[in-house]
Amino acid sequence: MNLNLVLIAMILALLIPIYEAWKDDDTWQKMLAFSSIATKTSVMILVVSVLRDDWMIGVVGVIILSVGNAALMLLAHVLKRMSEI
Repeated sequence: MNLNLVLIAMILALLIPIYEAWKDDDTWQKMLAFSSIATKTSVMILVVSVLRDDWMIGVVGVIILSVGNAALMLLAHVLKRMSEI
């Protein structure tokens, strides 16, 4: 029962950057919000993998956590530099 409440709280915390990305027009802020969404989603995947005792799902969560955010932040920096030119 308590673990279900933790997952529901994680999903509610995921809605905050989704709302921020939806209402803001600045590309940099949208990219940061999407990075936050990716981080929260990968942490949720890690929690589910621990609950299910499935290390394959955990490996996917770690790959998303390490590689996904790096690519998203690199894209955000490129977009910021292009808008400065």
